[in-house]
Amino acid sequence: MLSGVTQTTDSAVTERAPRRRSRPLMHRAWIVAAVTFVTIIGGAAFNALPGLLIDPLNTEFGWSRGEIGLAVSLDMALYGLTAPFAAALMDRFGIRRVVVVALGAVATGALASVWMTASWQLLLYWGLLVGLGTGSMALAFSATVTNRWFVARRGLVTGVLTAAGASGQLVFLPLCAWIVKDHGWRPASVTVALAALVVVPFVWLLMRDHPADVGLAPYGGAYVEKPAPVTGAAKRTVRVLFDAARTGPFWLLAGSFAICGASTNGLIRTYFVPSAHDHGMQITAAASLLAVIGVFDVIGTVFSGWLTDRFDARRLLAVYYALRGVSLLFLPMLMAPTVHPPMVFFIVFYGLDWVATVPPTLALCREQYGEDSAIVFGWVLASHQVGAALVAFLGGVVRDVTGSYDLVWYAAGALCATAALMALFIRRRDTATAVTL
Repeated sequence: MLSGVTQTTDSAVTERAPRRRSRPLMHRAWIVAAVTFVTIIGGAAFNALPGLLIDPLNTEFGWSRGEIGLAVSLDMALYGLTAPFAAALMDRFGIRRVVVVALGAVATGALASVWMTASWQLLLYWGLLVGLGTGSMALAFSATVTNRWFVARRGLVTGVLTAAGASGQLVFLPLCAWIVKDHGWRPASVTVALAALVVVPFVWLLMRDHPADVGLAPYGGAYVEKPAPVTGAAKRTVRVLFDAARTGPFWLLAGSFAICGASTNGLIRTYFVPSAHDHGMQITAAASLLAVIGVFDVIGTVFSGWLTDRFDARRLLAVYYALRGVSLLFLPMLMAPTVHPPMVFFIVFYGLDWVATVPPTLALCREQYGEDSAIVFGWVLASHQVGAALVAFLGGVVRDVTGSYDLVWYAAGALCATAALMALFIRRRDTATAVTL
């Protein structure tokens, strides 16, 4: 009797239980992460171009470096200002659709620039189209993928996807430099467009918006239903900005991170190659040095994350900005026609410091703003790109007026000292609430 009851009960449970698919050798989340990694590399290909094309465009069209820098600055500004809304777009329309459109915008802008004849077209193609496209694949893209597809290994995946941008720089900078030197700037621009287009089929075929789309649980977690499209995320993004803007720590974080962008993307990424070329260095050699920075910024970022877990984030930021400022003050004296040991030391040192500021800045956002910290960091990241945009424009103007980039390096060094002081003025959340302005 008992045996019969047991068999009947087991049978009923079996009939009611949902059928599970056989477990694959590799969880689909890792495939999605790999596609995300490749996509970020493809989108980052354009970031290798601006510093390489300033001199060729100036020579062919006679456009001033200020005009060219204005297009680069528009690209950087839109990259930053689009980022806070990218997550909202992905919640509303899905990751796959947003990323495919973004890649199409990057490819269109890069390809259309081949036929440009006026500087306003440079603003439209490089600034507007590429800026919106790359901004839609910024930090929000990797964060959204990680949050949806992973519960375990989130830190590892976040670190790897963050490194994708540096990997793209490492791959495309030497390649594009060689193409520009031997074949001209137009084939290099076409190469960037093709890099973005090649990724599109992989995104469309292999990317999925949510694990529930393929009947899976996120890696290391329990199965959850796919949420309905969110329609109010953009409004929340703006609301969080206004709330944070009423506090003192936000302006200190945003101001210091704007200086971070000014002294990295706006300055080194845009003007290191043309500045080295002004001193007689071959463009391929200068681009290779810039690519090496991408190797060491991965190491520096991981180590900075480890330090952030153990030391005061404010003091770490102050040290990072102070050391960066000192290194920039010495850079004009290191410029030479050939690569020499002091320059190599600068490249390694600066590479370790390049994005080391990200982990402590993110940690301070979490400390100050709790649940809204991710959105606040998105706006702080926007300030980073606005700072980069200003220097990308002003650096070209300074070169046009003075015939040298030296003044830009010195000014950036002084700004980094200011950022170091700003970091020390950020109050601890546990000892005092954020100062309301």
